[in-house]
Amino acid sequence: MFFKKKQPKPEQTFVEVGERRIPAKIYTEMRRGVRFSLGKNGAILRMPVLLPLGIKQQELERFKAWVTQKIEEKGPEDSHALGKTYRDGDQLQVGAKTYILKIDWTSNKTHSARLHSKTIHLRLTQSDNEANRTKAVRQLLSRVVAQDFQAEMERRVHELNHLFFQKNVKSVMLKYNTSNWGSCSSKANINLSTCLLFAPDDVVDYVIIHELAHLVEMNHSSRFWKLVEDAMPDFKEKKKWLKQNWQACNF
Repeated sequence: MFFKKKQPKPEQTFVEVGERRIPAKIYTEMRRGVRFSLGKNGAILRMPVLLPLGIKQQELERFKAWVTQKIEEKGPEDSHALGKTYRDGDQLQVGAKTYILKIDWTSNKTHSARLHSKTIHLRLTQSDNEANRTKAVRQLLSRVVAQDFQAEMERRVHELNHLFFQKNVKSVMLKYNTSNWGSCSSKANINLSTCLLFAPDDVVDYVIIHELAHLVEMNHSSRFWKLVEDAMPDFKEKKKWLKQNWQACNF
């Protein structure tokens, strides 16, 4: 029996760009060259494990300069989701709703959050490192906001289903998912990413229609796309918006 070699965990760090801190992961692995990349959740540096220490330091500095250049080229509208940090008293705009953030630091072992009126109370542990804390805050904000939008999104799913498909929908769930905008299971469960809440209403409708169409065609065949087009003739414009603006849709 062969066992897959366990890959080492990346080093978690940040790249300072002005007043912003961009989350970064540094992988040291069996590879020939150095690679830089910028994704939804931060920047990634991949370096050969046998690279001399001095060269590694040079590549790290080159990586930081590259990230800075890329972020500055994108501008705040395209890149604000990367390395977003929150402070006590900040406002969080999600769709038409505005939330006030109240942050308390505790000695607890875990982070927590609750919504009271339009104030989100974040209780963050001081013992965690900043990279884990940033990830936890995104997940907590997503969970709290999802609860506030749940009834509204359920209602819209059922409205569009009644208009165009008239199929059974077992459940509608909002989840923090950065790998896709939505999904539809064979058991008629509709899942929508909370990242979608930052998109315009017509774009949200497109994703809902897309998932509802899977209740008829569990594929992406020409028949499936005909169902989507019949319900939303300009759906390609909505797909284009998502492709161009995905980085701005995050907590």
